[in-house]
Amino acid sequence: MLKNESDKMVDKIEGGSTNKIVKIFILFFIVAICCLVLNYHSNTYILEFFPNSNKSILSKNLSTYDSNISGKKSSTQENYLTYSKKQKIKLKKVLKETAMRDKTVIITTLNAAWTAPNSIFDIFLESFRIGNNTKSLLKNLLVVAFDQIAYSRCLEIHTHCYALITKNVDFSGEKKYMSGDYLKMMWRRTDFLRIVLQMGYNFIFTDADILWFRQPFAHFYSHVDFQIACDYYLHNSSNPNNAPNGGFKFVKSNNQTIQFYKFWNKSRRTYPGKNEQDVLNIIKYSPFIKKIGLKMRFLDTSYFGGFCEPSKYLNYVCTMHANCCIGLDNKIHDLRMAINDWKNYMALPDDERNSYKYTWSLPRICG
Repeated sequence: MLKNESDKMVDKIEGGSTNKIVKIFILFFIVAICCLVLNYHSNTYILEFFPNSNKSILSKNLSTYDSNISGKKSSTQENYLTYSKKQKIKLKKVLKETAMRDKTVIITTLNAAWTAPNSIFDIFLESFRIGNNTKSLLKNLLVVAFDQIAYSRCLEIHTHCYALITKNVDFSGEKKYMSGDYLKMMWRRTDFLRIVLQMGYNFIFTDADILWFRQPFAHFYSHVDFQIACDYYLHNSSNPNNAPNGGFKFVKSNNQTIQFYKFWNKSRRTYPGKNEQDVLNIIKYSPFIKKIGLKMRFLDTSYFGGFCEPSKYLNYVCTMHANCCIGLDNKIHDLRMAINDWKNYMALPDDERNSYKYTWSLPRICG
């Protein structure tokens, strides 16, 4: 009798111990999962939780985020630029010298093929000189050279030049569209623009095969973080189905755009073999954009036209892009035609020039 009672007591104690162990294990498991989730979100959206933080804290968080990303190995190996202290000082100096009062700088990128005499670079600069109140903007134009030849040529004819030269990579020749070197160059450009944003500068990025005929500021949206020109415009600046072209964009420096540029660059690994514009066309629908609160708009081709969809009237146009055109010689030929159209237009009497009669005679080869 006593033995049976004793056995029952032992069983009860052992059962209680087992239940206790199971409960402790479940509690430990829940805590571990919560830690993993919090760690993931802190790495991915590190700025989301500090919308009103001061600049020093944000800068520290951005540095941590950069080191986390750069520490991960990837097949691209060029996802993020590494900058020495000397390079950062030089870039900060040239940005400060070039920027407008509101810390906005106009940026273009070039290699040797595009800076050769009588090539794209010369036509690009000429458009500023003959445009309507655009000559003064040359002092705010930063030319970023991908190779030493382009950098030397820039120094000969322009005030603000910066060398973005990649070791063991030759970016000097004409790069065939979508070739390996072309893709490297486009992604290098995208990440350079991220660095400009992180240094606190807004930028208007312009391809060098874009002619500037009028100042664009009146046609930018005032409370928008990221606005971009289009190959084809659907007459609704908020419609994500517009076909954006990365050759012309106005981007403000803030938490949202910095996060977006990191996401954009990171998406290169998700969509290998695509250029930055093709990837943008995919990620513009991403929930991440809404999550970080990025305001994105698309610019009307009436003001920011191109060979794909020329702005209809010369008395509206701000810029003309040699898009929908492959081949340096083809671009040069039709851009020169656009320059001539503009010169003829500007030579007209004021009353004729202000009418709606005059449009482009281009393109002949492109388009």
